[in-house]
Amino acid sequence: MLGAVLFYALFFCFSLAVGTFFGKFGTRRICWGILGLVLGVSISGLVSVILEPILIPLFASFTFPPLGVVGFMSWKAIFLLFFSCLGIVLALKVEKDPRLLEWHSPHSISNSKILDTSVIIDGRIADLCETGFLEGTFIIPQFVLQELQYIADSGDSNKRVRGKRGLDILHRLQKMEHFDLRIVNDDFPSIREVDAKIVALARQISAKVVTNDMNLNRVAELQGVFVLNINQLTSALKPVVLPGETMRVFVLKEGKEAWQ
Repeated sequence: MLGAVLFYALFFCFSLAVGTFFGKFGTRRICWGILGLVLGVSISGLVSVILEPILIPLFASFTFPPLGVVGFMSWKAIFLLFFSCLGIVLALKVEKDPRLLEWHSPHSISNSKILDTSVIIDGRIADLCETGFLEGTFIIPQFVLQELQYIADSGDSNKRVRGKRGLDILHRLQKMEHFDLRIVNDDFPSIREVDAKIVALARQISAKVVTNDMNLNRVAELQGVFVLNINQLTSALKPVVLPGETMRVFVLKEGKEAWQ
């Protein structure tokens, strides 16, 4: 009876802690946490069955009977708590690292996209993602975040505004419920240029690169990396005018020559 009360008390506290912890995350992470919890409980039950023939005689040998009963009933709760926490931690680790997802989803890696600094500062990627046309896992390398922070802290006011805009765009993307944004710590110390690091990471995890930098576009394609260029998408979405249709044109900027 005492062991059952202790078990349910521990399980209630554990469930409350898990609920509070997962309340900070999205539905995807919660599902992964539940999967880890189920696996942890299953492994705990298996370990308990294996060790029971050893532990029963051990606790029965206590000269003080109540101590033996409490120990015998509580070791299962300890195993349950330990393996449940371990399962949740490992499941969240697998969910967070895109490279660990290849074993359960053959399309997860090929559907990953790395955002470069220029496309983040540009900002149109946020509007595009809100429409739902882009899907998959979007990866922000740590060295891209460092470059954005360096630009935001620049002494040049123009660069500082662009850097802060990029950080604001990342916050906006992170708040989108349907948007899977992940920050990875992968780095290549032997490579100095950020663009070269992006290409190296894309080749390493078989990901696509999202950019509006034509130079990065060309370098990545030469190395066999698939590129999604926002500028090319904008050009492809220009309205088509058929013969006989009329349209109103607004002059935005005067020409440099006479009568322009």
